[in-house]
Amino acid sequence: MSAQLRPIPSTAQRADLADALALAAEDRQAVDGLIRDRLRSDVLLVNQVAEHIVAGGGKRLRPLVVLLAARAAGHGGVDHHLAAAIIEFIHTATLLHDDVVDESDLRRGQRTANAVFGNPASVLVGDFLYSRAFQLMVELGRAEVMAVMADTTNRIAEGEVMQLMHVHNPDVDEAAYRCVIERKTAVLFEAAGRLGAILADASQATGDALARYGRELGFAFQIADDWLDYVADADALGKNLGDDLAEGKATLPLIRALSMVDADERETLRRALVDGDLSALPAVQRIIARCGAIDYARTAAEAHADAALQALDSLPASPEREALAAIARYAVERDR
Repeated sequence: MSAQLRPIPSTAQRADLADALALAAEDRQAVDGLIRDRLRSDVLLVNQVAEHIVAGGGKRLRPLVVLLAARAAGHGGVDHHLAAAIIEFIHTATLLHDDVVDESDLRRGQRTANAVFGNPASVLVGDFLYSRAFQLMVELGRAEVMAVMADTTNRIAEGEVMQLMHVHNPDVDEAAYRCVIERKTAVLFEAAGRLGAILADASQATGDALARYGRELGFAFQIADDWLDYVADADALGKNLGDDLAEGKATLPLIRALSMVDADERETLRRALVDGDLSALPAVQRIIARCGAIDYARTAAEAHADAALQALDSLPASPEREALAAIARYAVERDR
């Protein structure tokens, strides 16, 4: 049975994701306009790939965290729009590169850029987005922002390489898995929270709290993604079910199951991962569900979401704090 996530102290009604999106609607609209404007290039293929990405939609949770964190920390200006766009450009660049490495053909229910335009175009437009993000950092003119993002992008690259080293390896343990997702996912959410505090000229304690919130949110979000890859409805998920297995990625449900089952079932799981055998997905799903590995992963994600909520306790009560809490709950309560 999944645990109930703790509320944060507040007199406000509990917010959900729709409330969070609505609260930041004006800021989000400004960021969307900025993203479209700064994606423009006089190189036609860049524009084509960029438009394909923008049309793919998504909730843009990472830039949303920047916007809400900045407001929660007391920021009253508009330069958090640039910071949110920076975070989104970095994230999108990593997705373009990920899809090439993983040979993915579906994301958010539509064909990936590499499936439409080819691998070289995806890699190079990903590079364009990275460089555009650093141009925006220069425009923002905050040395602390540049330092945070330089470290963050470096750690993301390390995570990509670490994950590549673990592909089709059934001996990956939970510590190694967590090390990968810390770099691949958690650090960018952490940076989103930190940037909000920096732009608000908030105290070190507030910056640390928002960074910790982002880090824990990132862990919760990724672990939830990993269990959903085995149990979600494929149409709702917006990608092919079992992609992690097909790509040879040992995620938490599979890692846990490998430590729980008998020799015959362990060999079934190991062989499926080594071969990237999607035809084995039904058998793998049965095994990881029966041994409690899905519940284990869900509980782990909920623990991180709860830690994200705890990190918000030191912030003054505000609609933005409630909205950040709603995102943490959404990370583990969603079905896609």
